Amino acid sequence: MRVLLTGAEGRIGTAFREHAGDRYELRLSVAPSQVVEEPEDSKVVECEVSDLESCRRVCEGMEVVVHLAADPSVRADFYGSLLENNIKGTYNVFRAAKDAGCRRVVFASSVNAVDGYPPDTQIRPEMPVRPPNVYGASKVFGEALGRYFADQEGLSVVAVRIGAFAPGDVEEALRANRKASPEEFSPRWLSYYVSRRDLCELLVRCIETPGITFAIAHGLSNNSFKRLDIDSTRETFGYDPKDNAFGLLGFGEPEQEVT
Repeated sequence: MRVLLTGAEGRIGTAFREHAGDRYELRLSVAPSQVVEEPEDSKVVECEVSDLESCRRVCEGMEVVVHLAADPSVRADFYGSLLENNIKGTYNVFRAAKDAGCRRVVFASSVNAVDGYPPDTQIRPEMPVRPPNVYGASKVFGEALGRYFADQEGLSVVAVRIGAFAPGDVEEALRANRKASPEEFSPRWLSYYVSRRDLCELLVRCIETPGITFAIAHGLSNNSFKRLDIDSTRETFGYDPKDNAFGLLGFGEPEQEVT
């Protein structure tokens, strides 16, 4: 399958191409001046997502687009970054993917699209959006745009609300069961956790699951306590997360072994 990965130079993009680089014919889209190691059977291309014609060029000939390129900061300035990267960039990728004949876009949304609910509320996909910051509002825009393209233009769309994706050093500390201070791994942070292998496998399922017009997937690991409910994601995509942040620190069920 021919898959375009935007934001391939980022943390999630890097993890995904390491996880699934031999599964697809990948085209790795990076921001101008960014450099990534080009895996075998992959092609690196530059794309300025705020420019529609640039997005058209990289979408040409692709079957699926996994759109990760965005400003990921919850403190990002609207005019300084979000407007170009998260608003114009998201529209341009959807528009270019549809016009190029791609069958699906997997859009990297965020828990911040709904994280304005009280801390003791577990959030289900059907609940109204409730962003706590403008970054989250930009992800709400992407979800709504995906719904439009799915319903009105026939493009299959999956919006993945990604939780706390751990950098490699944090994940290794968890896996080593290092005793950490509450400031490092608070129970609240653990309830948002998604491991590299769980998120990457969810993205694979979002790429490959047939019969999807529009869906919202919740990207969390199988934590003892979960900010986002993942039952419908399990049912729709056959998602089977292996990790549990609480278990990795010895506070709950241990992580499952990969068989």
